[in-house]
Amino acid sequence: MTTRCVKRAFKYRFPPADAQAAELSRTFGCVRKVHNMALAARTEAWARRERVNCNRTSAMLTAWKETEELAFLNEVSSVPLQRCPRHLQTAFTHFFGKRAKYPGFGSGKKSRKSAECTTSGFRHRDGRLTLAKTAQPLDIVWSRPLPEGAQPSTVTVSQDPAGRWFVSPLCEDPTVQPLPATDTAVGIDVGLDHPLTLSTGEKITDPRHERRDRARPARAQRELSRKAKGPANRARARRRVARIHARIADRRRDVLHKPTTRLVRGNRTLVIEDLAVRTMVENRNLARAIGDAAWSQFRSMPEYKAAWYGREVIAVDRFFPSSRLCSTCGALQDRMPLHIRTWTCVCGATHDRDVNAAQNLLAVGLTVSACGAGVRPQRRTPGGQSAVKQETPRREP
Repeated sequence: MTTRCVKRAFKYRFPPADAQAAELSRTFGCVRKVHNMALAARTEAWARRERVNCNRTSAMLTAWKETEELAFLNEVSSVPLQRCPRHLQTAFTHFFGKRAKYPGFGSGKKSRKSAECTTSGFRHRDGRLTLAKTAQPLDIVWSRPLPEGAQPSTVTVSQDPAGRWFVSPLCEDPTVQPLPATDTAVGIDVGLDHPLTLSTGEKITDPRHERRDRARPARAQRELSRKAKGPANRARARRRVARIHARIADRRRDVLHKPTTRLVRGNRTLVIEDLAVRTMVENRNLARAIGDAAWSQFRSMPEYKAAWYGREVIAVDRFFPSSRLCSTCGALQDRMPLHIRTWTCVCGATHDRDVNAAQNLLAVGLTVSACGAGVRPQRRTPGGQSAVKQETPRREP
C-alpha cells in the first residue's frame, strides 16, 4: 500500500488579549463585508447571464480596497480577505453540484465569525503562533501537541456564539495511516431510544443531553426575551443562551466520536442507512428527538474516519425495508409501526426491531461489497431506487 499523508485540522481554544480581540473582530467584519459584496456581484452578474469566476472576484476586491468608501479594508490583514473569493467559489461549486444550498449573505449576529490565513498571514515558530497585524503570539491552550515537525499550511481563527475563541491549524499528520486489514464487518442502525444499534446486538445508550438540560435553555431563553434590544444586558443574555447550547453540542459530539472511532478501528466494513434527516425533522413530533440523537453528525463521522484509516463505509438506500424484513427467513412484513419494538415472524423467529434492522443492513452491505453495486430493495412491485451506494472506495492492503 502506498504511503499517504492526511491533512488534519487541530482545534484549540485561546483567550485573546484586548488588542488581539479587537483586531480579530475587525478582521471578521471585513471578511463578512467582502463575502457579502462578492456574493452580491456574482448574483447580479448571474441575473445578467454573465459569468464571474474567482479571479475576477479577486480583481474586484483589489478595486474595492482602492475606493475611499472601503478604505478600511486596508486596515486588516489582506490574507483573510483574499481567501473570501476562493471560499465563495467552493460554495458555488457545491451548489451547482447539488450538494448544498445557494450561498447566503452573512449577518453580524447570526453568521459564523471566522477568518482563514495562509502561510503569509501567520508565523509558527517554537510552538508559538503569531497572526499578521498582531504583536504578541496567541495564548493557545495546547490540549494536545501538533504532529512532530508539522508546519501548518493554513490557520483558521473563529469565535462561536458563546464567545469562545478557537484557532485551527491545518497540517499533515503522519500518524494517520491505514490500519491493519481485518475481515470483520458491522451493520449499524440508528434510532431514538438507542442512537446506535449494532448487528452484534450491542446497543449504545443515548444520554439525551438536550432532554436532560431542557429546563436550562428554556429559562435562559425566557430571560433573553425580556431584555430590551440594544443594551449590553441583552448581549450577555444571548451569550448565556449560546453557552448552554454549546455545552449540549460538545457533550453530544463527544458521545458520537468515541463509538464511531472504535467501530472504524475494529471493522473493515461499516454498513449504515442513508436516511433523509432533513426531511424527517419536518415531523413535528420527532424533530426534537432526532436533533438530540444527532443523526446527521453520525452520518458524516464514519465517512471521513474510514477515509483516514483505509476502511469502507456502505450506505444502504433509505427505502430498503430493514425493519420489516426478517433476517432469518427473509419474509417481509406489511407494516411495522414505530411503537412495535419486538415482533415475531411467521417462521417463529422473534426479533428486536433495531437489532434485526442492523443485521439486514449488514447482509445487504456484504452482498454489495462482494458482488458490487446494483442490489435493489425488496419490494412487492418492481422498480425503485438502488438499495445501496458505496461511500468510500474499498482499499486493498
